[in-house]
Amino acid sequence: MKKKFSGILIVLSGPSGIGKGTVIKQLLKKIANLKISVSVTTREPRDGEENGKEYFFTDKQNFLTMVENSEFLEYAEYCGNFYGTPKKKLLDMLNNGNDVILEIDVEGAFQIKKIFSDAISIFIAPISEDTLKHRLLNRGSDNETSINERINRAKKEIECATDYDYLVENVDLEKCVEDISKIIEVEHMKTKRLSYIVKEG
Repeated sequence: MKKKFSGILIVLSGPSGIGKGTVIKQLLKKIANLKISVSVTTREPRDGEENGKEYFFTDKQNFLTMVENSEFLEYAEYCGNFYGTPKKKLLDMLNNGNDVILEIDVEGAFQIKKIFSDAISIFIAPISEDTLKHRLLNRGSDNETSINERINRAKKEIECATDYDYLVENVDLEKCVEDISKIIEVEHMKTKRLSYIVKEG
């Protein structure tokens, strides 16, 4: 009798500026078989971002061509830019038994849950609106209009947090990473994720 675990898809959402990218970097260091699904976006790279690492950066015309060719599991528009989840790479990683983490907005998360009913969804929340605004200001990559737009969007996203499987506050980075690690560990123990191969003889 052989016990076999399949890869788990982890959908991670949270308001802009909450620190999702930093959390994911720490999770990748902590969990051996965890991979990241890199999204495609039409937004401009921020300082220090590399094509193919944080995102695959492209223009709107090419993005829409990818949509027409059904290359995305889901896609959405956020603050004037398009974001999409490449289909083939994500499925390949899951089929190879890797856990895959996907950073995605609320709209995209709900689309993914319709496709992958056993995916786990985690919402990272700020402790207050002031904390979130402070994070966005410190990032230094957005003007005041953009920050206000992101704050207003964040309010709507936080209202959807109760539709996620888990909610984790990012007050302390180390604790946030540890909490999410425990969630993934517990999910692997659930009986619905176990399959057994029984060999005759």
